[in-house]
Amino acid sequence: MLMPILQIHSEDMPAYAVVCGDPARAEKISRKLENARELAFSREYRTFVGEYEGIQMAVVSHGVGSPGAAVCFEELIRAGVKTLIRVGTAGSYTADYPAGSVIVSTAAVRSDGLTRQLVPDGFPAVADIDVTSALVAAARETGSGKGEAVSGKAGTEAGAASFTGVGATKVGVGITVTLDAFFTGVEEISHRKYKQAGALAAEMEIAALYIVSTLRGARAGAIVAIDGFADSDLAAEYDPHTDAVAKAVEHEINAALRALATLARQDQATR
Repeated sequence: MLMPILQIHSEDMPAYAVVCGDPARAEKISRKLENARELAFSREYRTFVGEYEGIQMAVVSHGVGSPGAAVCFEELIRAGVKTLIRVGTAGSYTADYPAGSVIVSTAAVRSDGLTRQLVPDGFPAVADIDVTSALVAAARETGSGKGEAVSGKAGTEAGAASFTGVGATKVGVGITVTLDAFFTGVEEISHRKYKQAGALAAEMEIAALYIVSTLRGARAGAIVAIDGFADSDLAAEYDPHTDAVAKAVEHEINAALRALATLARQDQATR
């Protein structure tokens, strides 16, 4: 069956997918797959399929913002994808996670408009626990090997967990915020309140992923590389093109691929 917006056929789609915003990043991730091939490039949606550690998986770009991303998630699930992991970038709310860190999102504050048209206010946007566990394990193991738990302000006050190792990318685990606005206008964005409540970072698509996946019976998780600060008290000139950010993006991509492969093997073992 043809998906009219992504322009992919359901018979070509595996059950596991990495999703990201940037079509160029999708192409970069696809280079890590064996036997990779591009299925379609329609609008902002670029789709590749291939194998990672012997597991068939897809890599698909979803563009910027929840409405367009939700279209991507809906059609992927209709095409047969059962497990989705988002990789992307986010702005941190705490000095404990500066640019170059990564954060595994356990849940997302629904400060977007899209999910308000899908579910009632108060309905949570929550990651799948198995996907989250696989992501945390893979993120801790990627790069410099297993890390050690450390306590920081975010970890002790917000109930978040932080892991690091010698020379390793710092890994946080906790709540993220999904927003629609990237640049501010005359209305104030409640960054300070989200920070005080314990959120670790802000981005633009995770809540949509979690809500769509919950509604459609799929499972989802997300990991983001920190490319700056959303908190105005910490923010400096925004530069997402540093070596530290590039290292974090590479780290999250490897962690997502490993996590998907682990989940697929677990699924095979229980069939």
